[in-house]
Amino acid sequence: MTTSFRPCTPADIDQLRTLSVETFTDAFGAQNTPADLQDYLAHAYAPEALRRELTTPNSTFYFAFVGCTLAGYAKLNTDDAQSEQMGPDYLEVERLYIRRDFQHQGLGRQLLTLAAARAEALGKHYLWLGVWALNTDAQAFYTAAGFHTIGQHPFTLGTSVQVDLMLEKHLG
Repeated sequence: MTTSFRPCTPADIDQLRTLSVETFTDAFGAQNTPADLQDYLAHAYAPEALRRELTTPNSTFYFAFVGCTLAGYAKLNTDDAQSEQMGPDYLEVERLYIRRDFQHQGLGRQLLTLAAARAEALGKHYLWLGVWALNTDAQAFYTAAGFHTIGQHPFTLGTSVQVDLMLEKHLG
């Protein structure tokens, strides 16, 4: 099957919301309380929140398709749109989520390649991202892709304050 990518627009909010809720719940639902999860989903993926994110300068969502099926997405931020101010040499991969049926097929690597290409086109020298300290599978994926830990920051999910590791990759 052919893989393709396209930037999301405000017209994609419903699809983006459905995909975001599904993939976030699959990734983190079992490790968090239902109340904390529902609180996070209701705020983070509310249509008005997604509309704000989609129209934020220096922030772009990309849908990933396998054939004609929406399989995942990534959110990329530069400059003042980054969730941590890493500076002008960095592009943040704020979100990278793949639907369960499409995991372990190389789509995540392809989205990272898209992020690196976007970074290089913008004159950035580093990719960075946050990954939950308890998500060892994702950490292994990013380590295999050339990322290393540079710090940590808090991530609040409902009433639970969790730790995200901050990872970076230098783009040769």
